[in-house]
Parts: sequence; structure tokens; C-alpha cells
Amino acid sequence: MPRVLLVAGDATESLDTWYPYLRLHEEGIEVHIAAPAKRMLNSVIHDFEPGWDTYTEKPGYRIPADIAFKDVRPEEYDGLILSGGRAPEYLRNDLQVQAIVKHFVERKKPIAALCHGSLILAAIDAIRGASIATYEALAPDLERAGATFKNVPVFVDGNLVSSRTWMDLPYFMREFLNLLRAGQVKNVGRAGA
Repeated sequence: MPRVLLVAGDATESLDTWYPYLRLHEEGIEVHIAAPAKRMLNSVIHDFEPGWDTYTEKPGYRIPADIAFKDVRPEEYDGLILSGGRAPEYLRNDLQVQAIVKHFVERKKPIAALCHGSLILAAIDAIRGASIATYEALAPDLERAGATFKNVPVFVDGNLVSSRTWMDLPYFMREFLNLLRAGQVKNVGRAGA
């Protein structure tokens, strides 16, 4: 059974984190939430309110981090999820996060980036030449990082699954699970050869 690492921090978007975490558990997949420290995280809820030009932010559920970035051994995981919210804005500068994400990029393991999670990939120059779906306000940032912005619910480019917001989570998780399953089939085939 595959193991997945989910990167989060304070101000991670609640649904962007809980939905993948619970959906993976539903499939019997082991998932660990990694954060700057092993502690309770404060999530946020982003929503769209009438009369606002942008999304609003409210306090969300508290989320327990299973493992600190410094203790992550990325070779022990088969897939990576980069949760959205404001957390990626500061996590992208964390050298430990960068090293973890580079491991998945270099080995072409399944990576899923939701909303602002794509900023972490941009920070390590991992989306140059890729097509990526993300929150529309991030399009200029990702295009400057060399990606092609796609305003669609989900986009798969090789080993990368990306989506715009929490509203796209069913499509996002469907495609990520497809990549994980395909990777497991390949691994089983190699092991038996």
C-alpha cells in the first residue's frame, strides 16, 4: 500500500488538508501530515462572500501534524500533496520543505498541488515548461516561473496533478489516486521482474 506525505502549516486551508487526508485513509493509504513542527496546526477556511473582490479567511479546524519536516525521510513516501491556503507562502522558503519536494520532483513520484500549494513548486523551479491549474490570482506568479496556467478543475501533467481551489477536490483526489495506483502497479511489475 502506498504512503503519502501531505505538507501543511499554520494557515493551511482546512478543506485542502482534511479532504485529501480523509480520502486517502478511506482508500487504506497511510498518510502523514508534515509541518515545521509536530504539533497542532491552525487551519483557515477560505470562502467567497457576496460583495467581496477576493476570498475571505476565517479560523478553521485544528489539524495535528504527524511529523516535523526535519524528521521526514522522503524516500519512505510514494506520493506528495502540497495543501493550499496561506501556508505555502512561507513554507516555500523553508529549506527542509524545498529538499523534500525536490526529492519527489527528481524521482518523478506523484505530486499533487492544490491552490497556493503550487507556489512551493515554483520556488524550487519545478514547474518550468509544465501546465498547471491553480487559483486564478496566482496565474501571473506561475507564468513567471515558466508554467502555463490552466483555468480548469484539475490538470494532470506527467506526475503532477494540480487544481484551483477546494471546490475542485473530488477531481483533484481522483486524479492523484489514479497516479498513485499507476505507480504501485509499476513498482509491483519491477519488483517481480
